[in-house]
Amino acid sequence: MLSSALAQLLDLEDDLKVLGTSGDGQTAWLDISHLKPDIAILDIEMPKATGLDVADDILAAGLKTKVIILTTFAQKAYFERAVKAKVGGYLLKDSPSDDLVKAIRQVMAGQTIYDPELVRNMVNASDNPLTQQEMAVLKAAADGETTKGIADKLFLSNGTVRNYLSAIFSKLGVHNRLEAVNLAKNNKWLV
Repeated sequence: MLSSALAQLLDLEDDLKVLGTSGDGQTAWLDISHLKPDIAILDIEMPKATGLDVADDILAAGLKTKVIILTTFAQKAYFERAVKAKVGGYLLKDSPSDDLVKAIRQVMAGQTIYDPELVRNMVNASDNPLTQQEMAVLKAAADGETTKGIADKLFLSNGTVRNYLSAIFSKLGVHNRLEAVNLAKNNKWLV
């Protein structure tokens, strides 16, 4: 029932077209491997194969289909497995439907979208998800540097700095530099 309602909702969008729905993970995998959609929206708990199993299969098969996990499960183990499967998004079902539509467009544009509340709950001081270079960019941002200032300081292009900032925001589930810096300081990644 939920997948039918979701399909109808998405079909109302002019730029989105639902190719099909599946009642279980095995059928979803067969449909995805045959239809090769741009995006597959999967739940974690599905009969015959989980959404994470299907995401792993998509990755292993080298398909270009991007995956968004839409689930009620905010468990760290599921989230970590989804990240390893390189899913494009991990959203909780209690998110507004507009958030899903926006996430689909963002994932199609190459962004990775994780539910911000989920990320905040999963990240703790011992689990800094940022690379060394991302931390250098974040530190420069914390010091008040502009994008150009960060680029000059770290010998990077402005575009590369913007890409690093986008990756930082996505990994931390935040929307701007201030939120990223505050989260890093609260977790003692920045002193």
